[in-house]
Amino acid sequence: MPTGYGPLPGSRRLAALPLAVALPTAVLAQQPGPPSADASDFARMEAAQNAANAVPGPRAVPGRRIPVPGTVSPEFQAAIAAPYRVPAWNADPGSAAEWKALVAKLAAQTAAPLPALRERLGVVSTPEVIGGVKAWIIAPREVPERNRHRLLVHIHGGGYVYNPGEAGTLEAVLMAAFGGFTVISFDYRMPPDAPYPAAMDDAMAVWKAALALQPAANMAVFGTSTGGGMALALMLRAKREGVPLPAAIAPGTPWSDLTETGDSYKANEWLDNVLVSYDGVLTRAAKLYAAGRDLRDPQLSPIYGDLRGLPPTILTTGTRDLFLSNTVRTHRKLRQAGVEASLQVFEGMSHAQYLFDPDAPETREVFGEIAAFLDRHLGTAPKAP
Repeated sequence: MPTGYGPLPGSRRLAALPLAVALPTAVLAQQPGPPSADASDFARMEAAQNAANAVPGPRAVPGRRIPVPGTVSPEFQAAIAAPYRVPAWNADPGSAAEWKALVAKLAAQTAAPLPALRERLGVVSTPEVIGGVKAWIIAPREVPERNRHRLLVHIHGGGYVYNPGEAGTLEAVLMAAFGGFTVISFDYRMPPDAPYPAAMDDAMAVWKAALALQPAANMAVFGTSTGGGMALALMLRAKREGVPLPAAIAPGTPWSDLTETGDSYKANEWLDNVLVSYDGVLTRAAKLYAAGRDLRDPQLSPIYGDLRGLPPTILTTGTRDLFLSNTVRTHRKLRQAGVEASLQVFEGMSHAQYLFDPDAPETREVFGEIAAFLDRHLGTAPKAP
């Protein structure tokens, strides 16, 4: 997911993911709605729409203004009402140097509030090198007894180009705080310098190293957007290479298909205020990462792989998410493959918006659902000597 987390106004807000919007606290849900239509206006619209959709084919819809739903918390209404973040969603750097400058700028904005957030949430972050990859061990100050021998591996999002370094640890901080887990979050290599398979090689190196720390039965892999897609691809690669799989995975709104395939790519285009449209940085980032390879390769788009034998999976998305179809299609394919899979769909949520405000009830609910799912599937026994 191409998003650059940018800081939010106010001490209690965090920035949104790359391709994300900055969520201004001043923006309220009480936005002006469309002018009210009388019966004759509706009758004309009814006749026009009936005529436009009288034969099979693409659906024609009238121009619309979609109000901010009153069915979500005030905090989440502010996120939904926020404007697009330019240039994150439609960035088009002309050179590798311009890519790096944009990525560094967005990463600095995202990383800046993290120390204060960790302090407020009671989370400690310790830099490490795991499997030869730069990483952080992120954990609550007091790990619950039940989670003492459990370990999660986090793969950050950002469309394969955003969120290097500490900027990629936001989701891990939230999981440690709200789930009570110890988390490894790692800084995988990214284009333009390191296209596929560098990121997946790093993910596999970290996963193999993690297996030496705790039993696979006590571990899970999670991540959002790109992180969700990579989590699925990592399972396919581990299965192929005979490496033990974790007890569960939690791909949030996964970029499981790098091709523009799925109903919500058009149904939610311009409605999702994070990703906005596939014809922006998403298209460019996919090409950068794939470096000429077929985008339907299951290591790039895991939805085209054989999902049989994957661990129990919890997936998260929202009704406005451009990747709603990616998530729904992945859920259906997992179910068809005989995998236990839970699909959580949140009202009004654009792409990965559960990461933007740690104080929103929806954020805590998302991580509560994931933590409860993992708790049901992860073991607790210590690793045998």
